[in-house]
Amino acid sequence: MRRESQPRGARGPSGRYRSASGCVRARRGCESEMFGRDRQIGRRLRASAMAAFQLLFPLLVSCAAASASPARSLPPCQIVQMDVFCSDLSLRGAPVNLPRDVQILDLSRNQVQNLTQETLGYQTGFHHLNLHSNKIHFIQPGLFKDMTDLKILNLSRNHLNVFTLSKNNIGPLTAVESLDLSSNGLYTGMSDYFLADSPSLTNLSLNSNSITKIAQNTFSGSSSLKKISLHNNVILEIEDGAFDSLHHLTELDLSKNSITCITDFNLYNLKVLNLSKNSMELFQSASSSQLYNLLYLDLSENKMLYFPFLPRVNVLEYLDVSRNHLQSVNVSGSPEKRTNALLKQLKYLDMSYNQLKSIPESFFCFMGKLEVLNVSNNCIGSFALANKGFLPNLKIINLSYNSLQSLTFGENTLPSLEKLFLQGNDLTTLDHQVFQKLPSVLYLQLQQNNLKICASEQKQYEPALTDQNHHDPPGCVSFSSVRNLHFLYLSENNLQTLPANAFANTPLKLLDLSLNPGLDMDKDSLSGLEHSLVHLLLRENNISRLNTDLSLLKSLKRVDLSTNQLTSLPMWNKESSIESLNLQHNNLVTLEYSTMLALEHSLKTLYMGSNPLNCCSNLGFLHMVQRSAVVVPDIETVTCVHDDFSEPVNIEKLTEGMCHGSGTRAYVIVIVLALLAAMIVTVLLVKCCYSRKRKRDRSFSA
Repeated sequence: MRRESQPRGARGPSGRYRSASGCVRARRGCESEMFGRDRQIGRRLRASAMAAFQLLFPLLVSCAAASASPARSLPPCQIVQMDVFCSDLSLRGAPVNLPRDVQILDLSRNQVQNLTQETLGYQTGFHHLNLHSNKIHFIQPGLFKDMTDLKILNLSRNHLNVFTLSKNNIGPLTAVESLDLSSNGLYTGMSDYFLADSPSLTNLSLNSNSITKIAQNTFSGSSSLKKISLHNNVILEIEDGAFDSLHHLTELDLSKNSITCITDFNLYNLKVLNLSKNSMELFQSASSSQLYNLLYLDLSENKMLYFPFLPRVNVLEYLDVSRNHLQSVNVSGSPEKRTNALLKQLKYLDMSYNQLKSIPESFFCFMGKLEVLNVSNNCIGSFALANKGFLPNLKIINLSYNSLQSLTFGENTLPSLEKLFLQGNDLTTLDHQVFQKLPSVLYLQLQQNNLKICASEQKQYEPALTDQNHHDPPGCVSFSSVRNLHFLYLSENNLQTLPANAFANTPLKLLDLSLNPGLDMDKDSLSGLEHSLVHLLLRENNISRLNTDLSLLKSLKRVDLSTNQLTSLPMWNKESSIESLNLQHNNLVTLEYSTMLALEHSLKTLYMGSNPLNCCSNLGFLHMVQRSAVVVPDIETVTCVHDDFSEPVNIEKLTEGMCHGSGTRAYVIVIVLALLAAMIVTVLLVKCCYSRKRKRDRSFSA
């Protein structure tokens, strides 16, 4: 507000200037009034002074107490040696009694708005400064100039976009090696104010901002950068040469942006590149014979139609092109160019969730070190591997959820394969011994197909039969003598029968036969699994009676028989090793006491909900539950039917007295009914005798 100079004298009410004598007369007339007013003002001042003293006295006392206390006492914060942690305390700055030579200061999740020397307690010896999740919108110019030991600076989740409006650099950041500026509302060009003078910076995070363009000079002041993360921005353009000056750059994260293509990729020293979740339609490396050091390339969740044009000379180990629109493994749609790159070091390849219809075997001819192949969720109709030398180290193949009708493996083509995922296909007919050709397979998922299982009449160590048994269904597949198979999933295969010796000489630990309604199991179907099988799943098969003697399976610990039609339990002897048994959703009325006694020896967990149990016919089960010998996790849903109650009774509320009382009442009712019957018979006999006597009397009188 502008101030105006005044002439000597005082202005009157009309704005005219008064003479000196007039001022004297006016002053005399006001002296008495001013004297009274002064006395009032004096009284008010004295009262205010007294009130101020009363308010300040406790503060003075507290200050005196604070000065007497040790300088390192920071009740709200935690001090660990030379590290101070003050997060989540609604602070606007560091505590006033901050220890000297503090190395780590954590002021995260507070209310800091202005970052100044006063905010940081006039300290300059920090090694690590954490200020994330505050409200910082102003940084004192040159604040970090004297912090020659500061290595890590976290300014994420603040309002630094406001600071950049001043067009002042934050630097110099003389020694800072790691800088986090994520979630600050920064857009294109704003990062320059933080990176212009950062000669030691090696790790930079600009995640979750609004940057749309990486300019050629964006990182010119930070030539030592090794790792840059630009995840979750809106990057549309990267100028030529934007990263060329960063000779030490090894990791670059550009995921979740709006990049549409990469052409002439030439970052030879880069080891990790993440371009996932963009709108990429093309990835093309520069045509060069120079070695690329790229190890990890993530191109998932883009819009590529064709396999990426990779560097010809490379050491790539990890390649993810999942969730694109790949229709073939050809490069740029050219039939004669499947790939010009020799992926000799590749260990992991993910092409899942694409539109591939086939993968020629020649595609794998230079992938001798490949260990994991994921081509699930495509449209592949057939898959064949016959060449022994192509994939000697492959351990995992995921072909699940395709349209597979044909699957062929040559002898010893996959000597190292351990896991094979084939669920969710249309496999109906397979080579009789296709899985015997996989000498190392441990884990086999075949659920949601239409397979038939062959029987086996082989004895242990007998060579595999070349001809199918004449009793076997046509097109069946054999699971016997798969020497290393431990986990087999065959649920939802529309299996009708499970023949005898189906898994002979196969050391299964887990067998899942669930969701095969109407499955008829031969009494010897699990023969050969006596000493290996630990988990058996038979849920939702509509089984009314279990023919197989599970007590012969000495290692069996977990059995799932839920959602069937069982009316009684199979017999178990006292040598049972079952620890977990699921009998939910069956038709069990009575649990045999001898069976419960045998199971109690090893049983730890029992699921029994949704069965029409009879209350007073299962006192053995009631004793077992009440003694807490067995845990029943679904005890709240375990009910039983009692004659004296219209609604089912929860098993926890049942007592023996309720059953004994019910028996006594029933006994009394029976006796009463018997007495009534006897009385009725007596009355009838008396009437009969009386009528006969009357007849005799009439005949005598005649």
